[in-house]
Amino acid sequence: MAKVYMFLANGSEEIESLIPVDIFRRGGVEIKTVSINDSEFVEMAHGVTIKADLKFEGNDFSDADLLMLPGGLPGATNLNDHEGVRKAILNQYESGKLVAAICAAPLVFGSLGIVKGKRATCYPGFEKYLEGAEYTHELYTVDGNVVTGEGPAATLPYAYALLAMLTDEKTAHNVAEGMMYLHLMDKK
Repeated sequence: MAKVYMFLANGSEEIESLIPVDIFRRGGVEIKTVSINDSEFVEMAHGVTIKADLKFEGNDFSDADLLMLPGGLPGATNLNDHEGVRKAILNQYESGKLVAAICAAPLVFGSLGIVKGKRATCYPGFEKYLEGAEYTHELYTVDGNVVTGEGPAATLPYAYALLAMLTDEKTAHNVAEGMMYLHLMDKK
């Protein structure tokens, strides 16, 4: 079973944090939310307080198949300011394992230099932080082991794409179908 950690900071975007958790758990992927705060409680971008599964301090994330960063402000900048998060992301990337960030959070990847020479997307206006990347303006972009998403509305297709990468296309299709996502896309 694939193992995923979603790092959360005060100010992280609710949708981008919790939709992937829901989708991955429906798909049989083990995903844990991780508070970078001193407590397991995180106050999200729009005032929702959630209790994370783990606190960052004292944990090792080297067993992860995927490390994820949600966007939201000031969540993305809080994640970027956390040296432990930066080190974990860089180690994961350098190990050839998956890293994913959505909305404003790809700025962390930009500051670490891991999108240089890669295709990437982010919330419009944050492309200036993707130094050396080819900005795609797609809902989500996969380039090697780096996956980036555009923003809150892109969270569903971004999460289904990641689920397919962690499991298989059939599992992602079945979860999307069960959540009525395919029906929604048929109606557009």
